[in-house]
Amino acid sequence: MATQPSYDTDNPADMDYAEHHRTYALFLSLFKWGTIIVVALLIAMAVSLVGSGGILGGVGSFLIVLAIAYFLAK
Repeated sequence: MATQPSYDTDNPADMDYAEHHRTYALFLSLFKWGTIIVVALLIAMAVSLVGSGGILGGVGSFLIVLAIAYFLAK
């Protein structure tokens, strides 16, 4: 059987909501840009490995997709 907690359950601790907001905003930003980079990498791999773009076409398409995503994701 569970025991009673050793902390006060009637008076919760004060929360730093500004810090929570900054942390969540950072998490969303990292997730968004991580997803954009993975998608750009997959497109670059498709252009360079499957298509006839070669390594320069893959790098170029990676940079183009990142530039487009930068302006769309602002």
